[in-house]
Amino acid sequence: MLGYKNYIVTEEEKEKIVEEMLPYIKYTAYRLSWRLPPQLTVDDLISAGIIGLLDAIDKFNPSKKATLKTYAEYRIKGAMLDELRAAEWIPKHLQKKINDLKNTYSELEKKLGRPPSEEEVAEEMGLDVDEIFKLLNSAHKSTTLSIEGIGQRIDNKNDGDYNIYEHLEDENSLNPFKQIEDKEKKHILAEKIKNLPEREQLILSLYYWDELTFKEIGEVLGVSESRVSQLHSQALMRLKVAMEEIA
Repeated sequence: MLGYKNYIVTEEEKEKIVEEMLPYIKYTAYRLSWRLPPQLTVDDLISAGIIGLLDAIDKFNPSKKATLKTYAEYRIKGAMLDELRAAEWIPKHLQKKINDLKNTYSELEKKLGRPPSEEEVAEEMGLDVDEIFKLLNSAHKSTTLSIEGIGQRIDNKNDGDYNIYEHLEDENSLNPFKQIEDKEKKHILAEKIKNLPEREQLILSLYYWDELTFKEIGEVLGVSESRVSQLHSQALMRLKVAMEEIA
């Protein structure tokens, strides 16, 4: 039902769309749940996603090339990220520490010729390991970005109307340049993942490909759920630093 481009207006049709999209909303909420601060729950993200979906239905323009499903998915995830951003504001002094952490990872990897351990990073920065993992968690919270926020910033800068449809690619068209770029990025990312410590590679595989939870991964590896979360954050930091260096 969500694949066509007819505008949906009745309450009955809205309810049907929400029912159809609810599995996607729940899936997205659980995939973002590792970023949750103490004051938010998965249910809060699900609620934000539903609100985002209803907003998408109201604002959907059938004259544009994007389908309602494509537009709704952007709005759903954007609403959840907005909810996270509102609760995860990072002060400037903490952002500086995060940047120092990224630079330390990069410099140590060049110096050692391998990914540094958390102990080596902690020693280099004069911090203990627990502080390093707190910074890692903060680093990933600080990278959340809403597509709706992009529009707001453009509007504020240009004093014009921002149309999200102009930035949504027609899902039925193929862009050869983007395909080549995406393929190259995937190849590079795959190579960077191969350079990670074996345990971190396994955690990424179990989490993103096998879709296990941190708790389930902990049971597989014989470590605590919090330790899995720490190693996951460290792996993402390593990859972020590696990809930024080639950007």
